[in-house]
Amino acid sequence: VQLVESGGGLVQAGGSLRLSCVASGLVFGTYNMAWFRQTPGKDREFVAAISPSAYLRDYADSKKGRFTISRDNGKETVYLQINSLEPEDTAVYLCHANPSYQPSIRGSGGYWGQGTQVTVSS
Repeated sequence: VQLVESGGGLVQAGGSLRLSCVASGLVFGTYNMAWFRQTPGKDREFVAAISPSAYLRDYADSKKGRFTISRDNGKETVYLQINSLEPEDTAVYLCHANPSYQPSIRGSGGYWGQGTQVTVSS
Protein backbone atom coordinates (compact mmCIF):
# COMPACT_ATOMS: atom_id res chain seq x y z
CA VAL A 1 0.00 0.00 0.00
CA GLN A 2 1.23 3.46 -0.89
CA LEU A 3 -0.22 6.81 0.05
CA VAL A 4 1.46 9.76 -1.63
CA GLU A 5 0.61 13.26 -0.50
CA SER A 6 1.21 16.43 -2.49
CA GLY A 7 0.11 20.02 -2.65
CA GLY A 8 1.95 21.43 0.32
CA GLY A 9 4.23 24.42 0.16
CA LEU A 10 4.94 27.90 1.44
CA VAL A 11 1.93 30.18 1.50
CA GLN A 12 1.09 33.51 3.08
CA ALA A 13 -1.43 33.76 5.87
CA GLY A 14 -4.93 34.10 4.47
CA GLY A 15 -4.16 31.98 1.45
CA SER A 16 -5.51 28.56 0.47
CA LEU A 17 -4.11 25.17 -0.39
CA ARG A 18 -5.55 21.92 -1.65
CA LEU A 19 -3.67 18.85 -0.52
CA SER A 20 -4.00 15.58 -2.40
CA CYS A 21 -3.29 11.99 -1.43
CA VAL A 22 -3.17 9.32 -4.10
CA ALA A 23 -3.57 5.75 -2.91
CA SER A 24 -2.41 2.54 -4.51
CA GLY A 25 -2.26 -1.09 -3.48
CA LEU A 26 -5.65 -1.11 -1.79
CA VAL A 27 -9.29 -1.09 -2.84
CA PHE A 28 -9.65 2.64 -2.35
CA GLY A 29 -13.43 2.69 -2.47
CA THR A 30 -13.63 0.48 0.62
CA TYR A 31 -11.30 2.52 2.83
CA ASN A 32 -12.01 5.35 5.17
CA MET A 33 -9.55 8.17 4.62
CA ALA A 34 -8.32 10.80 7.00
CA TRP A 35 -5.90 13.68 7.28
CA PHE A 36 -3.72 14.33 10.28
CA ARG A 37 -1.03 16.90 10.90
CA GLN A 38 2.13 16.89 12.97
CA THR A 39 4.57 19.51 14.17
CA PRO A 40 7.92 18.83 15.83
CA GLY A 41 7.59 17.86 19.46
CA LYS A 42 3.82 17.42 19.31
CA ASP A 43 1.54 14.45 18.92
CA ARG A 44 -0.08 13.74 15.61
CA GLU A 45 -3.34 15.72 15.43
CA PHE A 46 -6.54 14.61 13.73
CA VAL A 47 -7.84 17.02 11.09
CA ALA A 48 -10.61 15.33 9.11
CA ALA A 49 -11.98 11.95 8.03
CA ILE A 50 -14.28 10.72 5.28
CA SER A 51 -16.03 7.39 4.81
CA PRO A 52 -15.78 5.37 1.59
CA SER A 53 -18.97 6.80 0.07
CA ALA A 54 -18.36 10.27 1.58
CA TYR A 55 -21.59 9.85 3.55
CA LEU A 56 -19.72 10.45 6.80
CA ARG A 57 -17.32 13.31 7.33
CA ASP A 58 -15.79 14.40 10.59
CA TYR A 59 -13.58 17.31 11.49
CA ALA A 60 -11.66 18.21 14.58
CA ASP A 61 -13.65 20.90 16.36
CA SER A 62 -11.00 23.52 15.74
CA LYS A 63 -10.92 22.70 12.02
CA LYS A 64 -14.57 23.15 11.18
CA GLY A 65 -15.19 25.91 8.69
CA ARG A 66 -11.74 26.29 7.15
CA PHE A 67 -11.01 22.66 6.27
CA THR A 68 -12.92 20.51 3.77
CA ILE A 69 -12.21 16.86 3.08
CA SER A 70 -13.38 15.20 -0.12
CA ARG A 71 -12.56 12.19 -2.24
CA ASP A 72 -12.67 10.94 -5.80
CA ASN A 73 -12.88 7.16 -5.76
CA GLY A 74 -12.32 6.97 -9.49
CA LYS A 75 -8.99 8.73 -9.07
CA GLU A 76 -8.21 6.93 -5.80
CA THR A 77 -7.52 10.31 -4.29
CA VAL A 78 -8.53 12.13 -1.13
CA TYR A 79 -8.27 15.91 -0.85
CA LEU A 80 -8.00 18.44 1.92
CA GLN A 81 -8.94 22.01 1.08
CA ILE A 82 -7.61 24.52 3.59
CA ASN A 83 -8.79 28.13 3.41
CA SER A 84 -7.77 31.23 5.37
CA LEU A 85 -4.49 29.64 6.32
CA GLU A 86 -2.93 30.71 9.59
CA PRO A 87 0.68 30.39 10.76
CA GLU A 88 -0.57 27.85 13.31
CA ASP A 89 -1.50 25.56 10.41
CA THR A 90 2.19 25.05 9.68
CA ALA A 91 2.78 21.30 9.91
CA VAL A 92 3.41 18.12 8.00
CA TYR A 93 0.04 16.89 6.75
CA LEU A 94 -0.33 13.12 6.66
CA CYS A 95 -2.80 10.95 4.80
CA HIS A 96 -4.26 7.90 6.55
CA ALA A 97 -6.24 4.96 5.18
CA ASN A 98 -8.22 2.66 7.44
CA PRO A 99 -10.77 -0.09 6.82
CA SER A 100 -12.80 1.13 9.81
CA TYR A 101 -14.21 4.61 10.33
CA GLN A 102 -13.69 5.26 14.05
CA PRO A 103 -10.11 3.95 13.99
CA SER A 104 -9.47 6.27 11.04
CA ILE A 105 -10.35 9.21 13.31
CA ARG A 106 -8.05 7.87 16.02
CA GLY A 107 -5.32 7.05 13.55
CA SER A 108 -4.96 3.52 14.89
CA GLY A 109 -3.90 0.75 12.54
CA GLY A 110 -4.26 1.29 8.83
CA TYR A 111 -1.72 2.90 6.54
CA TRP A 112 0.12 6.22 6.46
CA GLY A 113 1.71 8.38 3.86
CA GLN A 114 4.98 10.24 4.30
CA GLY A 115 3.34 13.63 4.50
CA THR A 116 3.51 16.96 2.75
CA GLN A 117 4.88 20.09 4.42
CA VAL A 118 2.66 23.13 4.73
CA THR A 119 4.34 26.33 5.87
CA VAL A 120 2.31 29.47 6.45
CA SER A 121 4.10 32.78 6.76
CA SER A 122 2.64 35.72 8.63
